[in-house]
Amino acid sequence: MTRRSSWAGLAVMALTAVIGADKAQAPNTGLDKLKKLAGTWVAADEKGQPTAQVVSVFKVVSAGSAVQENIFPGTDHEMVSVYFKDGQDVLMTHYCALGNQPQMKLDAAGAPNRLDFKFVGGSNLNPAKDMHMHEGSITVVDDDHIEWKWSAWQAGKPADGHKVALTLIRKK
Repeated sequence: MTRRSSWAGLAVMALTAVIGADKAQAPNTGLDKLKKLAGTWVAADEKGQPTAQVVSVFKVVSAGSAVQENIFPGTDHEMVSVYFKDGQDVLMTHYCALGNQPQMKLDAAGAPNRLDFKFVGGSNLNPAKDMHMHEGSITVVDDDHIEWKWSAWQAGKPADGHKVALTLIRKK
């Protein structure tokens, strides 16, 4: 009986190792891609050189289950976005300087180096009339360069003059 238990234990351990290996080889999820952005990101100037303007600080939080992004930290318009998994989806809640909290979902069918977020709801806003952040993307150019684009909507359509598109460089 002891020998049979030992073989059963070894079989369970082998199966666990195989399952673990499959998970290790699984493609990066959107949240994994966001975790790799941890650090401070500054705006690039017109020549593509880093400036002193800190635009975004990404931080892995909650024991690795979420990524917090502080946007324009230390300014009067500082905002926070929190990215997290909900089942197979990656969601983001944006705590906006407008006083609302739009929520966006990662488009899983996007390009491998781009994270596209689309509006799915929110709190403290009526999307048919209120100004709110509605969609955005983060394109990973390389480990130290991203293209960061976000746009707001008002009255149920894109709001003129309320788009931001910046090239950001990881601060060393």
